Amino acid sequence: MDAVLTRMRSLAATLPERDGIAVFNRVYLTVTEAVGHRLTAGRFTDPHAAATLDVRFAGRYLAAVDAADRGRRPPACWRPLFQLRRHPGVRPLQFALAGVNAHIGHDLALAVVDASLALGCEPEDLESDFDRVGDLLAALEERVREELMPGPDLLQIADPLTHLLSAWSLERARDAAWSSARALWALRRLPDVAEEFAQRLDAAVGFAGRMMLTPLPH
Repeated sequence: MDAVLTRMRSLAATLPERDGIAVFNRVYLTVTEAVGHRLTAGRFTDPHAAATLDVRFAGRYLAAVDAADRGRRPPACWRPLFQLRRHPGVRPLQFALAGVNAHIGHDLALAVVDASLALGCEPEDLESDFDRVGDLLAALEERVREELMPGPDLLQIADPLTHLLSAWSLERARDAAWSSARALWALRRLPDVAEEFAQRLDAAVGFAGRMMLTPLPH
């Protein structure tokens, strides 16, 4: 967990403030710090399992950052955010929620499978910790919307922005991630089918992210 936090803090210190990855990173750093505090306070049923899940989860985001930094293509779910990270027509709220969409919609399901394999357990054994992390993310989503949504003096921007983003729900994305994790776990002995499922999930989440990042007029 410490290595993850160190890397995310380094990104926060070095990326330009308006960069789309920087916007998401600030959001995600807040969540990861909150998870770390709760781990220290013993708020998780199995702190080791919760830490394993969180590190595997964060590792998928950081792997996407590394891929982009090295000139490789990140996963399809992350690609729209990396492609549009400097677009002047995309608002900070769009960057933040597109990152959350990629991370919850795709990475979380795969992280549950990764953690289950590492711990030698079933995904159901991680469900309570999954739910606690999800509760933190849901609370954060509300705060992000409050802090990054333009004020009433920018209604010409806020109206299309509200319409664009209101169709997406973290709660639904979290439920879908759990279903995807269970499906991938059930398919683990059919690697070709599991790989096809994961690729289609990646592409579908990436398509949703591209819609969320539709540039808006000034």
